[in-house]
Amino acid sequence: MIAFISRVFTLFFLFVGAAFGLLFLIWGKPNEKVWQPLWQQTYDAIPLGGVIVISLFVLSLVIAGWISSTARTREAQATRFVKQLVEPDFVIPKKQPLPKPLKKALTQTSELIDTQRKSLQRLTNERAEANDKVIQEQIIAERQRLARELHDSVSQQLFAASMLLSALTESNENPTGLKQVEKVVQQAQLEMRALLLHLRPVALHNKTLAQGLEELIIELQQKVYFHIEYELEEMALTKAEEDHLFRIAQEALSNTLRHAKASEVELLLVARNGLAILRIQDNGLGFNIEDDKSTSYGLKNIAERAVEIGCTYKIVSVPDVGTIVEVKVPLQKEVEPDDSSSDRG
Repeated sequence: MIAFISRVFTLFFLFVGAAFGLLFLIWGKPNEKVWQPLWQQTYDAIPLGGVIVISLFVLSLVIAGWISSTARTREAQATRFVKQLVEPDFVIPKKQPLPKPLKKALTQTSELIDTQRKSLQRLTNERAEANDKVIQEQIIAERQRLARELHDSVSQQLFAASMLLSALTESNENPTGLKQVEKVVQQAQLEMRALLLHLRPVALHNKTLAQGLEELIIELQQKVYFHIEYELEEMALTKAEEDHLFRIAQEALSNTLRHAKASEVELLLVARNGLAILRIQDNGLGFNIEDDKSTSYGLKNIAERAVEIGCTYKIVSVPDVGTIVEVKVPLQKEVEPDDSSSDRG
């Protein structure tokens, strides 16, 4: 508002100066006899000088309003483009009416972000390959051993305890207390299954991402209380992208298993418009992302993994409606072959 008022008065004084200069050229040096029409000649009881001043002020208002409106429009366009720069598929429209310096700056910034994203993907992929060669086999072996021990001992004991408590509850002997104990045991089973889910191997040896996710879903369907719908498409991804997306899916499913109390889960891995899209959606309890910290660790892991492979992500949750985790990865037109990808053939 202050800028608008300042612009109005600046234009007004410029116009008044220009009008005075024009009258000076026409009437010469100001004197009472020559310049008297300014106060003697009237229009609707308003002196000619007043009409000129009012007209110049109105003109200043109109021009200042037009300049402000144009500036706000361009500022809004620039702000919108800057916010969209991080999107993998962002392209500045060729016919967009933007100033050339601003359009050039936005183009250069977009190219820089795209270059940095590709560099980050390459570095992450190289690091993933190096880590896999050094320690992956030992980690997988240890996780598989722990998973077998937990499944053969603790998980089986919890299942037996749950069945026993269910039988006692049906016999109507202290049903309230038994039901509470049964809920505790069932929650422990969910926690155990979520832990077993995390203990699955990180690397997808001899499997594509779609194959690994399908195997994971089929295994989960036999152990969890909710129904899983899924659609998986094969696509060309780097090893780092596949491993990170697989872990993101594990993290999202683990959060659903432990916290959501959902009855349905939908998992999609599809390629659309040059993007690989991974989406996990449930109809569970949902949560307030700003207030609820129960899943903050898992959400932080998802965010970190998404950033590491240079992709965008969003997490949307509505209490009593459900949660959506979506990750978008730019698909490369040509993915350079590497040793790990050739082994999968």
